[in-house]
Amino acid sequence: MSYPVVKIKKGQGRQFKAGGLWIYDNEIDQIEAGAVNGQFVKVVDFDEYPLGVGFLNTNSKLTVRMMTKQADAVIDRQFLLKRVKAAWEYRKKTVDTSSCRIIFGEADFLPGLVIDKFSDILVVQSLALGIDQVKLEIIELVKEVLKQDGINIRGVYERSDAKVRKQEGMECIKGFIGEPFDTKVQIVENGVKYYVDVAEGQKTGFFLDQKYNRKAIHSLCKDAKVLDCFTHTGSFALNAAIAGAKSVLGVDASELGCEQARENAKLNGLENVAAFQCADVFDFLPKLEEQGEKFDVVILDPPAFTKSRSSIKNATKGYREINMRGLKLVKDGGYLATCSCSHFMDPELFAETIKQAARSAHKRLRQIEFRTQAADHPILWAADESLYLKFYIFQVIEERY
Repeated sequence: MSYPVVKIKKGQGRQFKAGGLWIYDNEIDQIEAGAVNGQFVKVVDFDEYPLGVGFLNTNSKLTVRMMTKQADAVIDRQFLLKRVKAAWEYRKKTVDTSSCRIIFGEADFLPGLVIDKFSDILVVQSLALGIDQVKLEIIELVKEVLKQDGINIRGVYERSDAKVRKQEGMECIKGFIGEPFDTKVQIVENGVKYYVDVAEGQKTGFFLDQKYNRKAIHSLCKDAKVLDCFTHTGSFALNAAIAGAKSVLGVDASELGCEQARENAKLNGLENVAAFQCADVFDFLPKLEEQGEKFDVVILDPPAFTKSRSSIKNATKGYREINMRGLKLVKDGGYLATCSCSHFMDPELFAETIKQAARSAHKRLRQIEFRTQAADHPILWAADESLYLKFYIFQVIEERY
């Protein structure tokens, strides 16, 4: 099969040539007449040297998202099946697959596509025009591959409602793919049971990327007084509680999130250990400090304070402020777990921001662990956007020690 040809300028395509998957609009010299957005195209260098096959969208700054460096590849059912099988086999070896991310876009060489598995439900998020053309076929292939391992998927829900679709010239959509089902799904992670609302929960319904980071706090929380900030639906709080915490307070600005967290606490029989309060964390932490409150463990799991490079300065101030406030609430010798899920807050900047917060709080930090996202959200080197989650655990020591 011959695809329309896209030629890039001399000296361009550096990100792709280094191992990434994107060709930007300003790197392109020519697009063959008749090429249609969403269509697969063959990409060649300035000297006609073949670079691979991707899909085109001139509405996006990411004009070509590459599928493969095989110049003669045909993106058909067999090609897609190979990608899906590779993604699933990788998960089987690296994570608990009862609930996990099966497809993670570029890092699984299926650009713009996310598929999460919550027990026997799939949630799909399609963020690029080209992958949207083959989305349904990939979903059927995922179901087929899982069935070979005895896993029967009973329903699929689409959460392609992210604003980034508009940058691709696409409408935001959500709803059932196939037969309707109860969108409140129960899962188990690290021994904790949760209700996941795949229709109304954030993003695909639940943040699977923190799975093993949540488990990492277990050993610190036995008999501890724990504060979980930005608790959302209570995931860190309930991990602390199930690990034997004496008391856990989860705080979130969303009353709906707090209500779901209380429901999850009851589901696990932990409602007498874990309490949840709806409040703005930035306002609430200074009040706790004024009241002289101290905790054995403080957890900071904020939403991304920046989703663009242009707002990184203000985001840095936010991360510095929240970490300083959190540190002031940790008992001498206690522990802080803190993270950033913003790709633009790179590991070096995040570390420097925490260091500044510790100086302002007059605390010394002893690092216990540095972690990233769970392995079902793999980090593809040269595709910098695939590394987004940074997670530290520190012991917090008074400066005068």
